[in-house]
Amino acid sequence: MIQYGLMISGNNWKPGIGDPTIMGWLTVLGYFITAILCFKCGQKKKNSHWIWWALSLLLLILGINKQLDLQSWFTIMGKKIAIKQGWYEKRRFVQRDFIIGLVAISSASFMFIMQWMGTKVKQFILPLLGLIFLLVFIIIRATSFHHVDRLLGWELGGIRLNWILELGGISCLAIAAIKEILTPNKRSPS
Repeated sequence: MIQYGLMISGNNWKPGIGDPTIMGWLTVLGYFITAILCFKCGQKKKNSHWIWWALSLLLLILGINKQLDLQSWFTIMGKKIAIKQGWYEKRRFVQRDFIIGLVAISSASFMFIMQWMGTKVKQFILPLLGLIFLLVFIIIRATSFHHVDRLLGWELGGIRLNWILELGGISCLAIAAIKEILTPNKRSPS
């Protein structure tokens, strides 16, 4: 399991730095810088401001979560509730249903956005790709299975799979926001 020694002691979550590594801090910095870029993009793009502001809020929340490791708190609380209510032995079914629910909600949201955007979807391909990368990463992390944690720790040339998914998604969103910020607004003919 990916270790966050300062955060989890036994079965208790403690507030603190979730990922004190250089990559952890670079990822948090990436989340926050990209959140700012998306916010600025929302200020500039009046016809799609809500999309950029929603992305900005999501990235801010994910950046905070990256360091507080709140999903570990939810996992620990879920385990305590499962033990107390006597269904801990059947937790795999609950985990499976949780993941199915996450996938269903993510897929439905994605399809709704694609349908709603119609022809404008082409201009949002890069942010959508970044969002998909992040959603896949979040869903994989949410499973909290030990073999999944080993998969995320898998390295290719010294680069971990979880860095590729998480930083890949953040990078797609940052590049898309920078591109939109640097693109001049089209003026209406007078």
